[in-house]
Amino acid sequence: MWKLASVSLLILCIAWSFAPKGKVNWVDINAADTLYLNSPRPILIDVYTDWCGWCKVMDKSTYKDKRVTDYINAHYYPIKFNAEFKKPVKFNHTIYKYDAENKVHELAIYLTHGQLEFPNTIFLTSVSSVPAPIAGYMKPSEIEAPLKYFGEKKEKLQSLSAFEQTLQRAW
Repeated sequence: MWKLASVSLLILCIAWSFAPKGKVNWVDINAADTLYLNSPRPILIDVYTDWCGWCKVMDKSTYKDKRVTDYINAHYYPIKFNAEFKKPVKFNHTIYKYDAENKVHELAIYLTHGQLEFPNTIFLTSVSSVPAPIAGYMKPSEIEAPLKYFGEKKEKLQSLSAFEQTLQRAW
């Protein structure tokens, strides 16, 4: 019995290691304005911290899932932003700085509407649009709806919850 369990576990581990993996083509936050100006598309910002365990899990699972990475790379300008980054950042013609007193970057506060939970996935339909943050770890099946909602510009037509009810899930 234990041999069967061991063999089953081994097969699962091997299958997982050969599962198709992808890579998100992250761009620098300082390039967002120019990229958007030259070729408009939605922006996805992964706001994280170095100490955040769930951020690391999301990097190793969700942001390595080929379906997720292919969709992000095709429809978004994806940006990783450390909420504790120390240097000034220019985004949407505004300079944001590190707030040493609160130990967080002003841009992270702006993007998350002050909801400093990590990871925090921010969706922007343009560099000047109001950020739409979704706090917390999301599996590929959980990020599919918001990715497609903003990636296909459905936010002008219906709410995210209404979109989720009609979405033919593929992940």
